[in-house]
Amino acid sequence: MELQDILSFEGFQEIWGLYGYDNDLPEMIEKEFSRIKGITYLDHAGTTLFPESQIKAFYQDLTRNVYGNPHSHNLSSQMTHDTVEHVRYRVLEHFNTSPEQHTVIFTSGCTAALRLVADSFPWRSVCNREPGSHFCYLTDNHTSVVGMRGVSSQLGVTCLPVVPHEVEARARQSPQATSTDESLTHHLFCYPAQSNFSGRKYPLSYVRGIQMGLLYPACERPGQWLVLLDAAALVGCSGLDLRECPADFIPVSFYKMFGFPTGLGALLVRNEAAALLRKGYFGGGTAAAYLAGEGDYFVPKSSVSSRFEDGTISFLDIISLHHGFEALHRLTGGMVRIQQHTFGLARYTYVMLSSLLHSNGRPVAQIYCDNEFQDPASQGAVLNFNVLDRHGTVVGYSQVDKLASLFNIHMRTGCFCNTGACQSFLGISNQEVKDNLEAGHVCGDDIDLVDGRPTGSVRVSFGYMSTFEDCQKFLTFIVNCFTDKPFRVDEERLARLKLAVSVEDSVGPVSFSVSNGHLGHETDHRKKDHFLISSTCGEEIVVQTPKRPEEENKTQTLTNIFIYPIKSCAAFEVKEWSVGSLGLLYDRMWMVVNEKGVCLSQKRENMLCQIQPQISLASNALHVRAPGMNSITVPLGNWKERASSRRTCQSKVCGDRVQTVDCGDEAAAWFSEFLGKPCRLIKQNQEFIRNMKKAPKNGGDCPAAALSLVNEAQYLLINTASVDMLHERIASRLDDSSVPQAITTQQLTARFRANLVVSGTEPFEEDEWSCLTIGNTKFRVAGRCGRCQMIGIDQETGATTQEPLKSLSDCRQAKVTFGIYLLHESMANSGALTTLAVGTPVYPEKSKPDDC
Repeated sequence: MELQDILSFEGFQEIWGLYGYDNDLPEMIEKEFSRIKGITYLDHAGTTLFPESQIKAFYQDLTRNVYGNPHSHNLSSQMTHDTVEHVRYRVLEHFNTSPEQHTVIFTSGCTAALRLVADSFPWRSVCNREPGSHFCYLTDNHTSVVGMRGVSSQLGVTCLPVVPHEVEARARQSPQATSTDESLTHHLFCYPAQSNFSGRKYPLSYVRGIQMGLLYPACERPGQWLVLLDAAALVGCSGLDLRECPADFIPVSFYKMFGFPTGLGALLVRNEAAALLRKGYFGGGTAAAYLAGEGDYFVPKSSVSSRFEDGTISFLDIISLHHGFEALHRLTGGMVRIQQHTFGLARYTYVMLSSLLHSNGRPVAQIYCDNEFQDPASQGAVLNFNVLDRHGTVVGYSQVDKLASLFNIHMRTGCFCNTGACQSFLGISNQEVKDNLEAGHVCGDDIDLVDGRPTGSVRVSFGYMSTFEDCQKFLTFIVNCFTDKPFRVDEERLARLKLAVSVEDSVGPVSFSVSNGHLGHETDHRKKDHFLISSTCGEEIVVQTPKRPEEENKTQTLTNIFIYPIKSCAAFEVKEWSVGSLGLLYDRMWMVVNEKGVCLSQKRENMLCQIQPQISLASNALHVRAPGMNSITVPLGNWKERASSRRTCQSKVCGDRVQTVDCGDEAAAWFSEFLGKPCRLIKQNQEFIRNMKKAPKNGGDCPAAALSLVNEAQYLLINTASVDMLHERIASRLDDSSVPQAITTQQLTARFRANLVVSGTEPFEEDEWSCLTIGNTKFRVAGRCGRCQMIGIDQETGATTQEPLKSLSDCRQAKVTFGIYLLHESMANSGALTTLAVGTPVYPEKSKPDDC
């Protein structure tokens, strides 16, 4: 029997039928991992390898953008903050959860995440009337989990190690919950999603079982049980759905997922559990306020991540995660494919290694596992073993490792920071561990045998770039170096294991049903209250006329209506337009984002102002033009039907999380070509509701207003009298070098990017308004619009000047504001919405509480 015939790819396919991805795997390895040519790398559980394109993309990112300290407020710092927040969403999305359920706290690694929980958990020591907290953990846990007892035990907390079969024995019964207990004592149970020693995957159902007090040890100890799920070993090659597994604390390490960066991890904490955490030390960036001279006055920031991320986070490392996610999905298609591929390699290696025999029929290896690698749901891409000689004696792992180095095979040996599993599988008693220490053996050394008994083992683990050739070279090494010739194969076992396969690979994409009250393009006809009411498309306009307020001022009129379909792009002026549930219909429903999902504005990309979007209700399309470019068309509606084929993503607008739908590669290519950098066009997801953060002055019990991708409020209004006054002030300063040429009133109006322009009678009188009615449509004032350097951008050319900001600052002196924000007050019992039209009378009211 020839070795090459036994270790053939055809033999692999008989054992597992899933291999590789949609790309050419050898070509991908050559392009992305050329540095491992000649190396058989089998320590992915230690750290996986990064692809070259990931590092190149990160390098290009760093050389193209300036990232400042996120605790500052300048543009480069805001870019950092926005990008980091986008990465948080990407992490949550990867684990199929959301900011409403979990928060991402970045740490220096998985161990730091565990330490954070240990230091912050609401431990309670035993007292006369209340039982104390319990810190319970599976013995098959990483050292860093077990080490949490160093904190808890000092606080008088009972530490209880749990042998895995104790939980499982209880789970196999039909458990009944213990009697209802009102105790507020909190207990913590920790277990690994996947053993870093054997690759065994523990049931994720344990999470709910412990939380509900159904499983051991929770079923025997009353109180409030929380669960820490150590996901570090799992997430390198498997997905984790936190909607199905609502663990309270989930520590992860990113280098195990992407290979880069190292020294960065995260704690994903369920928001309800986060409220229980108590923190003593506070570092920079965590304080809302504190007094240096008053020892007990400290108020933490409101967000969970801000409270626990002491000092400046490793923001460049965090930003690099974006490129890790991008590379992972581009090269593999996602975690389902990775799990199928890597499990197949591990299964094949297990089947062949466990079937190898010496010439005398004795096995070549003793494999440490709890299953026969039948199902990726119960076993990861890890194989732990010791080599046996022809007499059945263990060959020390150090010897195996040294020989492997000669063949450029990279493995891991020892106990892998998991003493509990090592003791269990190798049969090492507690006393033997102490005796081995006395004999000079410590964790991590190369003393592999003490009195002929192994102190550790050999572990091989696979990553998404591992290949069949890696398995082949490893098995060839075992046969050539450790088998007594002629080697044999246990044909009966091999035939049995080939048939023992359970593959579950049916995973569908997460899709979103969309409905955001955008009128006129609703595909779900059951929602009868959604209509487009606009004379521009020939449909009936339904108007309910409220009683007009009495006015002493001269009649004012609406002189201009502007909508901005794409945030930060050029205005689209109309004479008449519908009022939607989020503002003017289609106003700021789209925005341009960079490759990391961060919104691009004119502050960063002046040339956005030359992109000219136009809405065509007749053709149900958004037409986009720009100098030197052919126009493109993006559909307005029917996004509900397209949602399943469009990528949903998260972004941020003015500090708010927004859920969006990608508009496709054609639009992305168009915008990327015009702006000269990778970017995409996205549209607000119709299902997502974003409420205005600030309540309007004298708002009473008004419901929160829903917003599009605007910064602050549904509408922005300016007064022509205020524009004229500011224009005169600028004109008087034409000799100033900061005013290279005159700015027309029309150009100045465009700088302020208002939705509504009214013909006021006095400059800045709008500052005193509390309500106003335009025709038959009533609005409440939500505040003044603070202005920044963006008004210095010429909306025709993109050139930047100091005006009008300089003159506005001079005449306003205090916080620079210009214009007011408005919220639409919907008419009660109205089955439809109205339109606004140029020339319509405007009736403002000055501040009178409760009048509106």
